[in-house]
Amino acid sequence: MSDTAAAPAKNPAGKIALITIILLLIAVGLYSLTDRMAPSSSRGIVSAHVVQIAPRVSGEVLRVQVQDDAVVQAGDPLFQLDPQPFELAVKQAEANLTSTVQNIDASGASLVAAQAAVSQARAALETTRLQADRTFRLEERGLATTAQGDTARGQVADAEARLASAEANLESARRQLGSQGQDNPAILAAQAQLERAQYDLASTQVRAPHYGVVTNVLLAEGQFVGAGNPALTFIDADAAWVTVDLRENQLQEIDPGDEVGLLFDAVPGQIFEGRVQSIAWGINPGRNVQGGLVVNQPSNRWFEPARRIPVRIELAGGMAQWPQNVRVGGKVNAVIYAEGRGNPIAWFAAALQRVKSFTSHLH
Repeated sequence: MSDTAAAPAKNPAGKIALITIILLLIAVGLYSLTDRMAPSSSRGIVSAHVVQIAPRVSGEVLRVQVQDDAVVQAGDPLFQLDPQPFELAVKQAEANLTSTVQNIDASGASLVAAQAAVSQARAALETTRLQADRTFRLEERGLATTAQGDTARGQVADAEARLASAEANLESARRQLGSQGQDNPAILAAQAQLERAQYDLASTQVRAPHYGVVTNVLLAEGQFVGAGNPALTFIDADAAWVTVDLRENQLQEIDPGDEVGLLFDAVPGQIFEGRVQSIAWGINPGRNVQGGLVVNQPSNRWFEPARRIPVRIELAGGMAQWPQNVRVGGKVNAVIYAEGRGNPIAWFAAALQRVKSFTSHLH
């Protein structure tokens, strides 16, 4: 039997603890660098302009001309209000104008026709300008092509020319009345009444303001709808974006124009290219006011939760690249490359997002 005692085995706990601390420090450093150079969030939301379509006049719904969740083009009919009361108002206004003109021994037929042409041309110009203004805004952000902008400008110019021609014909009809009737206040008032009646009649047909989707259609024939009261919901199909709420300390290096990787839950396995369009300048922190003073908000938490600021992101290729399966309110994972893609942190963040794109098939 040996007299030499066996050497005690070394305890590995110290080495394991050291390795664990080192790994934790690396993870914290990597987390901090990622937040600065390639901040990400899985809480992105698909956003779009959502408006409540309301008629300009009150009336009974005669026909509902669109189905729920239907895709519509600009100018497509949505619903028709009963036009009969407004047609009667137009006839009354026409008779009133004719009677007023005849009181000065002149014919009012040409004046009535010219006024109707002006009303139609003015309504057409209003609609064209609304559609064109939207195209111009998209063109400024690179979401519409220059050709689309030029087409919109041409349509506005054509509508303006038609209105100018109609107004010239109206002025000619006025001059035919002679000096006694050209500036007659009664005739001018009758013309204004007729134009208003014609505008109200045209407003009984409610049309789509532009290309989009109609949803939440609750209208039914025979239902009475008041002027200005929402009748259905319209989603703009040509102006969608992604809203991502990021912590304030993630915004340090983010600037408009930064590249973004977007992963939609509705399109698993595919990453889309995006650009930061803007960063919100403020949020509502939820402070209440009573008696003119801010109410104190006591908290039992050790750490106050971080405030999150919305960041607006648009697809790099515009709406032409927008996936069809994505719906408003859908979930999006976003990685913003605040320092570009040519660094290890960006490579690491892109690799993690690529892994998520594969696992997104499972949930």
